[in-house]
Amino acid sequence: LHSVPTSTTTSGSPLYFPPPSHQSNHDHNRKQSRPIDRSSSEASSSPRPAGMGSRRGRPQQQQYPPPARGGGRGPIPQQQGGGRGTQGFTAAPPQHPRHDAAAGRGRGRAARGDGPSSPAPAAAGPLGRLPPELRQAMEDPSPPPAQPVPVPAQAEAAAATGQAAIPASSKAIRFPLRPGKGSAGTRCLVKANHFIAQLPDKDLHHYHVSITPEVTSRVVNRAVIHELVNLHRAAYLGGRLPAYDGRKSLYTAGPLPFASKEFQITLLDDDDGSGAQRRQRNFKVVIKFAARADLHRLGMFLAGRHAEAPQEALQVLDIVLRELPSARYAPFGRSFFSPDLGRRQPLGDGLESWRGFYQSIRPTQMGLSLNIDMSATAFIEPLPVIDYAAQLLRSDIHSRPLSDAERVKIKKALRGVKVEVTHRGNMRRKYRISGLTTQATRELTFPVDEGGTVKSVVQYFQETYGFAIQHTYLPCLQVGNQQRPNYLPMEVCKIVEGQRYSKRLNQNQIRALLDETCQYPRDRERDITQMVKHNAYQEDPYAKEFGIKISDRLASVDARILPAPRLKYNETGREKDCLPRVGQWNMMNKKMVNGGKVRSWMCVNFARNVPDKLARDFCHQLAQMCQDSGMDFALEPVLPPMSARPDQVERALKARYHEAMNILGPQRRELDLLIGILPDNNGSLYGDLKRVCEIDLGIVSQCCCTKQVFKLNKQIYANIALKINVKVGGRNTVLVDALSRRIPLVTDRPTIIFGADVTHPHPGEDSSPSIAAVVASQDWPEVTRYAGLVSAQAHRQELIEDLYKVRQDPQKGPVSSGMIRELLISFKKSTGEKPQRIIFYRDGVSEGQFYQVLLFELNAIRKACASLEANYQPQVTFIVVQKRHHTRLFAHNHNDKNSMDRSGNILPGTVVDTKICHPTEFDFYLCSHAGIKVITRQNLLASHLVI
Repeated sequence: LHSVPTSTTTSGSPLYFPPPSHQSNHDHNRKQSRPIDRSSSEASSSPRPAGMGSRRGRPQQQQYPPPARGGGRGPIPQQQGGGRGTQGFTAAPPQHPRHDAAAGRGRGRAARGDGPSSPAPAAAGPLGRLPPELRQAMEDPSPPPAQPVPVPAQAEAAAATGQAAIPASSKAIRFPLRPGKGSAGTRCLVKANHFIAQLPDKDLHHYHVSITPEVTSRVVNRAVIHELVNLHRAAYLGGRLPAYDGRKSLYTAGPLPFASKEFQITLLDDDDGSGAQRRQRNFKVVIKFAARADLHRLGMFLAGRHAEAPQEALQVLDIVLRELPSARYAPFGRSFFSPDLGRRQPLGDGLESWRGFYQSIRPTQMGLSLNIDMSATAFIEPLPVIDYAAQLLRSDIHSRPLSDAERVKIKKALRGVKVEVTHRGNMRRKYRISGLTTQATRELTFPVDEGGTVKSVVQYFQETYGFAIQHTYLPCLQVGNQQRPNYLPMEVCKIVEGQRYSKRLNQNQIRALLDETCQYPRDRERDITQMVKHNAYQEDPYAKEFGIKISDRLASVDARILPAPRLKYNETGREKDCLPRVGQWNMMNKKMVNGGKVRSWMCVNFARNVPDKLARDFCHQLAQMCQDSGMDFALEPVLPPMSARPDQVERALKARYHEAMNILGPQRRELDLLIGILPDNNGSLYGDLKRVCEIDLGIVSQCCCTKQVFKLNKQIYANIALKINVKVGGRNTVLVDALSRRIPLVTDRPTIIFGADVTHPHPGEDSSPSIAAVVASQDWPEVTRYAGLVSAQAHRQELIEDLYKVRQDPQKGPVSSGMIRELLISFKKSTGEKPQRIIFYRDGVSEGQFYQVLLFELNAIRKACASLEANYQPQVTFIVVQKRHHTRLFAHNHNDKNSMDRSGNILPGTVVDTKICHPTEFDFYLCSHAGIKVITRQNLLASHLVI
């Protein structure tokens, strides 16, 4: 992603670029500028901090048709033609356009291996009446333009520093209500993994729980309350069976016989098999009435007569339904895992996968529903510690000492892990590992009395337990605290079962976990249904106590399949347009609508098993495909493909680059593209190559895996050619409806589409920054070319801090900047238009962060607009896109081949905006693309969009 230089325009002033020239403005001949970003379609691209762009070149003009003769790499597109906008950035008054076009939103993406993927915005359907789900977003916002969103006082106070403060209350803004239900598309039925829950007709009471001495473990807290209920349910609790959250809250279906009461509870430690007396722990428990949970408000909310969800009532019902699974299985988040819920699958390096299920009570249009989904996660295998270490190191350590690097790796992996001793017969006392000794077991001694007498660990175990330590060359485990550590030889310890692995998995482990969890849709539906029956909610004593009844049948939901968009290709190809079928199409007989220019390129081969001749053949075939697809692509590289060692990626790339520039420099040319051939399992090589190319050398790169090289398949060449074309400034296709101005809310007036997300460090990385990325369309009405910006921000901060900023300049005073502002400026320069509408897609936001993110980021968008020009407040539609949810959609009839793709998934374009959606808010589920393989075992997850 290439950054845009920070603007120095002060708040409220007109933009610094000149007004557009008044040229011809025919849609098919309008000149296009080069995009800021040549964004990668490859997986796992490494983001980098903003401000590190590539070398600037001269921006080239592109026309449609014929294909472009692209060129330079200017980070901001130069304004090319236009004549459509007003002078400067003067805001026109908002207008209500008349619309007679239907809003059928189609989605098409080629399946990998069957058809190339092609980025495309939503398409419009045939002419007709505008569906109601789009009508509300087209209306002017009800607040006056100067104050579109009420902003808390601290946010206004932070304006001087450009940092919009985190809002103190969600009351400052409300989500828009659902304006109606959509009508475009072909109607059908689907099934969803939502099970209708009957609302209890009971008074729910909330009690505050205080346990002294206070403990942090929910397991201990639950054990205390469980013992209390066993002892005093009949005598003091009025026979009631309470539900407990493991912390401070206890709920009952009706009042307890007291308002406040104190109990004394004694817990016995687990029997360790030694026969010794078990340790007793005494706790004081105080239960005090707190409040009543209002189920009437919940009923009003579910009926759509109350706007705000009563979160406490929903929380009570969720806790009630989690009570029994929490006792049966290992709970983590909203999921429960057990080795008894499916076969264990080794993941490598001492890890294994456990199957489980996700469970959550949700308010929907059909009432309360229980969302159940299958899940899996990684656990540490319950192995002897020596065997675990051998798997971790992938080496036999039973007959040799450890190196320092191996000892550090084992110490890092085992810290915090629970083990049990095996040298004392039935006594299985448990300990938590705090470290690893630097000395071997045979060298360790410890004091045994006050007189300073010392004894070796080997001698102690022999004399005390009659146990002869065999692996004396290995270090000991340190357990207990660091001040007074206890030493345990590795061979007498076994890892305790049921410990979830929360650190980062490597690529092989991720692949093994995905292979284990991928299922055909029919199989996943079967497993979900069986899990609901296995949980037997009708027999759950807590559900019975609270009067909750759960259906055992998946919900049937009305859906619609939106029409696919027709795609426009170059007039010079044999096929000038294309209509995707089942979300797939290919490039046969088609040419890119705007082909980019690659006159100088080279290849570096980091895969040892790819011979030089094969690398040359691959590059030649790829260059030929790029040329045949409509690109101005040189068939011969500047230098022949070179092989290099993966551990010397930076040295090899820089050396080869300088060799190429020695040839190109005298000709005043630059290197346009680097092709990298990587091993299939390349570890950090991909990220290292991207870092060197993007940050150090400033060149476009395209990576190819070894398996792609060996296939020599034309479809693979076509897919890679599409990626290269986008990166060098070309356009693969545009929507026919965009050219004919028939996409509602996009083509009727200048519209810019943003996409934003934040990538957080992996678990265990406690100091790395989070990386925010924002992209925005740079052409209109086609909306096919995007520019991108990235910014490093605070560790695990979800709010995007750099959307809008104000810095203090010693001479100029407050100076506005930020990603939104720069992308708006770039759009104006590229199109000659200022956006009259902003559509902002935001990824990665959980439901608990909705209000916080919306208030903070919408405020930043408004401030960025106002900083460009006084009273410039375009309409903003803020859409949160959720992919990490657990709603799964299945074909209603798995025998009806017309309602599924070839792997049994629902058809691309399927949209659901009824029944399982929110009772009042504007949300829907959309399956926007086909499976990524011709035959996929993956059950596709429809995106959940909240407007």
